Amino acid sequence: MSRLNNITEFIRYEMWRRTTTEFDNFFQRLGYATIRTIVIVIRGFSNKNLNDTAKSLTYSLIFAIVPILAMILAVAQGFGVESVIEEQLSRSFLGETGLVPTIMEMVQRYLETTQGGVFIGIGLLILLWAVYSFFQSVESTFNNIWNVKNSRSLVRQVTSYIAIVVLIPVLIVCSAGINLYIQSALEGYSFFSSIHEHVNSSGVQFIQFLICWMLFTYMYWSIPNTKVHFLPALIPGVLMGTLFQLLQMLSVYLIAMLSRTSIVYGAFATLPILMTMLQYASLLILIGAEMSYAIQNNEQFEYEHDLNRMSRRYKDFIMLYLLSVIIHRFEADEEPLTAHELAVRDKFPIRLVNQLLSRLEETGIVREVYVEGKEDKTFQPALDTHKISIGMVIGRIDKQGNEEFLQSPTPEMQRFWERYLQLKQEHQTLDQILVNEI
Repeated sequence: MSRLNNITEFIRYEMWRRTTTEFDNFFQRLGYATIRTIVIVIRGFSNKNLNDTAKSLTYSLIFAIVPILAMILAVAQGFGVESVIEEQLSRSFLGETGLVPTIMEMVQRYLETTQGGVFIGIGLLILLWAVYSFFQSVESTFNNIWNVKNSRSLVRQVTSYIAIVVLIPVLIVCSAGINLYIQSALEGYSFFSSIHEHVNSSGVQFIQFLICWMLFTYMYWSIPNTKVHFLPALIPGVLMGTLFQLLQMLSVYLIAMLSRTSIVYGAFATLPILMTMLQYASLLILIGAEMSYAIQNNEQFEYEHDLNRMSRRYKDFIMLYLLSVIIHRFEADEEPLTAHELAVRDKFPIRLVNQLLSRLEETGIVREVYVEGKEDKTFQPALDTHKISIGMVIGRIDKQGNEEFLQSPTPEMQRFWERYLQLKQEHQTLDQILVNEI
């Protein structure tokens, strides 16, 4: 029990009281970052109800799967490679369900509806809207995971969604071309004839994994309405892409087993597995998005518990200290620092530094400056440094935000407010003002 309590104490508090800049050893930094990422993902999975979100996303995917396949096939027809797309679908999980012919018939009807007759405009709009609404719901979910309040403009949304739809057939065609090249290369050598079949199967599987890795990585990198770095998108992209392929293999095995043993449900036995597979696939996508957020914002959770209980006096002290560093570097004609550089300089949690610098910027005490060679913004004084006093800084911080917003303040309350401001201006310290005198 003592060891368990120590582990719990470490995970809840001590682990977050070490900044990544304090570790000289790379493996120590990696170990701490990995453990914290796992904890953040588990916490986000619980707090953001990702399981319920995955269920709703599954139903959106079911309604949008035919329009999405219709657009993918339309793009493939434009390149003249629709047969390759159909072949890859037959090799996938859907091929084992026996639903590919039905789905392809529906897709063909969908395309015929949008290509001819009086309903060409309506059919095309319905197709585009079905695809757009699905991807828009995915983006909204990703933005919620990344704590982004605003979605992208309609033009940027449509551009990203079209890029994803076009990317899928291009990757499939490229993978098929690579596979054919490998086959033709091996057939020319009798030495490889005995292992040709094994290599061919392994190559197809690897290419399928590679396609999933690229699609998942691109999705985590492009869909959230914020700047996502490549590595935080790549790591969950590879991991969740691999798990998705393993999930697909498991589903194929279950369907093959049910096809031999199912008597009651018959062909309908594949439908529950299909629904379950889509739900867990949606859940993997959301967990990967949460992991991407946790990897990129790992430093934001340092000292999280302590920051929530931080006194105002100590917060003001750190804010004034950061301001003094900015002022001294400005007066010494030294290059301004970014928020991350200020955090690393004194081993501060980056989340706290960002909050305090935003407060100083909003009150007009510091301003953003973009320096050539630095990707992030830096900070410099926005006023004459000889006029920036502690009293002025604290005074501006006190006045930041809305005041007197109550709709119906009582006369007694209004008199108290006016008297408080008057006495505060007349006395240099608040110690001289008694509350019962107001």
